[in-house]
Amino acid sequence: MNQKTSAAFVGASWVALGTGMIGYLIGLWRSEMLLNEKGFYFTVLMMGLFSVVSLQKSVRDRLEGYPVTDIYYGLCWFSTLLAITLLTIGLWNATLLPSEKGFYAFAFMLGLFGAIAVQKNTRDNQEFAKKD
Repeated sequence: MNQKTSAAFVGASWVALGTGMIGYLIGLWRSEMLLNEKGFYFTVLMMGLFSVVSLQKSVRDRLEGYPVTDIYYGLCWFSTLLAITLLTIGLWNATLLPSEKGFYAFAFMLGLFGAIAVQKNTRDNQEFAKKD
């Protein structure tokens, strides 16, 4: 890493994470779903966010030569794909309008992208700070 991540990209990453998470959560809050359905979608969001951060970290660790076990690496991929699959199946079978289903899908994916970008920026900037 030769330079610090730009403030614009750091800000855009946080905006993506916040917009995805907050939009998704407001949608859940305002929805007329049963509480157990809301709990399912909330849990899938939290699982997805944790999974992608952990996946990004383990991919990065491997690239930089830090030891990451194959089991953990595989679990990160499995958990990430499982979260996306569970959301897809849940939305496919939900009694929501197609526009609502699309809203949840896009908010979820925006949140996952934002979490990956925030994790990457945080790690890049920590590495840059060590060189100073």
